[in-house]
Amino acid sequence: MEHIDVAVIGGGQSGLAAAHSLRALGLTPVVLEASEQAAGSWPGYYDSLTLFSPAAHSSLPGMPFGGDPARYPHRDEVVAYLLRYADRLDADIRTRTRTRVREVRAADEGFTLSLADGERVSARAVVAASGTFGRPHRPGLPGLDSFAGKVLHAADHRSPEPYAGQRVVVVGAGNSAVQIAAELAEKARVTLASRHPVRFARQCTFGRDLHWWLTRTGLDVLPVGHFLNAPPRQPVIDDGRYRASIAANAPDQRPLFTGVDGAKVTWADGSTEEVDTVLLATGYRPDLSYLAPLGALDAHGHPRHHEGMSLTHRGLAYVGLEWQRSLSSNSLRGVGRDAARTARRIAAHLAREHEAGPGAGGPLRG
Repeated sequence: MEHIDVAVIGGGQSGLAAAHSLRALGLTPVVLEASEQAAGSWPGYYDSLTLFSPAAHSSLPGMPFGGDPARYPHRDEVVAYLLRYADRLDADIRTRTRTRVREVRAADEGFTLSLADGERVSARAVVAASGTFGRPHRPGLPGLDSFAGKVLHAADHRSPEPYAGQRVVVVGAGNSAVQIAAELAEKARVTLASRHPVRFARQCTFGRDLHWWLTRTGLDVLPVGHFLNAPPRQPVIDDGRYRASIAANAPDQRPLFTGVDGAKVTWADGSTEEVDTVLLATGYRPDLSYLAPLGALDAHGHPRHHEGMSLTHRGLAYVGLEWQRSLSSNSLRGVGRDAARTARRIAAHLAREHEAGPGAGGPLRG
């Protein structure tokens, strides 16, 4: 069995930021990425995805995004940036599906990781950096299980062409829901349906991008994550285009449907109509099933942690969770701060463990 310092599970933005911070502290991380390249979930997002933060606020530590700092990078630019970052990072990054981590279990001197190819790895510490985008959230909506049409998640969506001429309902009220619905409305008849009305935030105020203001005021790094029982609803960042689209009923906006009968949905006003596709832009949940054998997750599959440090096991930490510490925790602009903080705590734990000798780690008691 191979023995390593720190296993970083996930080679996307969170895992790369974690590896950078761990290397800076003299540790030797091994990054285990379950896909073919160190770009995380980004290659799988829909074709037209564009960041809502400008390039100047979309960098990982140690390497600026490059190009015009005021532009809003496209998905493919982010993928290329992450691949460049990985190439420059002096760390052991292992890709391909055979390195997918199936489960993590506690051991006398840290953890044992079982991989998809049957191999096992021993690690003194583990950083779970697989993020949230590998586990699409499909809420239980009234009657949707019996819907005779097609049900997709935003994770399955790529481009509007397959929906041409269809009647489509996009469920959600966040950035992706509005962006996808507005794009589909150019090819199909689209309704944006949600439990709550869409809230908008100006992309620019007094000539400055929203993220400039968040940074300037300190709101972006305010450590309030551990006070939240659930992530708050985020407004849709808009330069005016999406408000205009909804005002023009392209897409139209309605409260969530109340029932489904075959291919027909029933709206809140009692009217019914046939629908071809329901597309769920309903977000994601932490992708951490490999930690279930540890008992590190709650009943909903969420990690039990405080600002990224496990509340159940010494030497187990997280990077890239939504609101892990602040508003920017799971973003390109903010994950580096959390990664540096987590790396310092991992390094301190390993130093204490070295002084105490074998058996000092493992589950927390009491």
